Amino acid sequence: MRLLNDYRRIVSDEVISDIYKKARKLYGKRIIHINSTYMGGGVAEILSGFVPLMNDAGVDMGWRILHGNPDFFNITKKFHNALQGDAINLTEIKKRLYVEANEYFSTYTHITHDCVIIHDPQPLPLIQFYKKRQPWVWRCHVDLSHPDNGLWNFLKGFILRYDIAIISNKKYKKIDLPIEQRIIFPVINPLSPKNMDLNEKDISKYLKKFKVPTDKPLLTQISRFDKWKDPIGVIEVFKLVRKEVDCRLVLCGSMAADDPEGIRIHERVVQRANNLIENGDVILITSENSILVNALQRSSAVIIQKSLREGFGLTVTEALWKERPVVASNVGGISLQIKDGQGGFLVDPADTKGFADRIIELMRNPDLGKDMGKQGRETVRNNFLITRLVSDYLDLLNDILK
Repeated sequence: MRLLNDYRRIVSDEVISDIYKKARKLYGKRIIHINSTYMGGGVAEILSGFVPLMNDAGVDMGWRILHGNPDFFNITKKFHNALQGDAINLTEIKKRLYVEANEYFSTYTHITHDCVIIHDPQPLPLIQFYKKRQPWVWRCHVDLSHPDNGLWNFLKGFILRYDIAIISNKKYKKIDLPIEQRIIFPVINPLSPKNMDLNEKDISKYLKKFKVPTDKPLLTQISRFDKWKDPIGVIEVFKLVRKEVDCRLVLCGSMAADDPEGIRIHERVVQRANNLIENGDVILITSENSILVNALQRSSAVIIQKSLREGFGLTVTEALWKERPVVASNVGGISLQIKDGQGGFLVDPADTKGFADRIIELMRNPDLGKDMGKQGRETVRNNFLITRLVSDYLDLLNDILK
């Protein structure tokens, strides 16, 4: 388990000292986080490193997982899509099953903490099943800029009970939400298996284990098999790129427990890229393996992130930390990490040819990619590391637990 002292070589002593100082006023306070999965996706990944560091700072912080059945997760996946712009048939039975799963969880989850932090829509209704004696915070990790109006109005009935909503981008602020909305950017953990330094021997070992040849330059997207990550679109980009550069595409994405749509999306990708998969030009990987992701990112000539919607895009952050140039959609939180031409290129998500042109440019000019990679790493060091998240949450807790 990593402790704050382990990060001194990455951030300054002043940063670590400031964290300890901020935590002093919170000694004896008990904080609980609740989300819907312990693995797969950025939320679980952040919490797994963040919660131990908060405890190391002196704050008593825990983490619990909402228990849901397949019906619940099918419904909340539809909610997730609708919050990011899809239409939804919001029936009364969907609402009832959603709320009942939270009510059931509340019967055996006793909350006596000084602050409760709820992540994303899945556990949102929990607040109505407790006698509220403490601040409740809703942390939303998705893009709220264009939600389905009917769903938003339904969920807002729960959100209004909360003291604060945390979002990832000022673009997601809702003028019709009369509670405090605070912006906290997500982060990566530079010492996690996904982001720690790897030697060439380990990189080679993992690529060989997962049958990823390195005889051609790699173009890689690391993302769930999710419609919003547009893996079908990535295939179309690759078809254009390979006409100009002999390279290989790797699509690597985990199947999260709270995302039942992933299997269907994966099947569509297989159908679309069938011939390319058979001849080895496209490699699909669904393994949940952080070191493999690390090795793939470090071995890739270019990282692509062709999201149609993106709450923040931690896979972009990860690639920038590893000094890889990124060609990404100009959506959501991605534009907070990359300025076009600095760390990578930003492209309209509908511009398939624009994506291909930028990737070809980087593959033909490795020095350009190297320069961009160095810029990207410093951007992440200064803005998107886990120690900054610890500091931000300490500020928040000190504000609401005075």
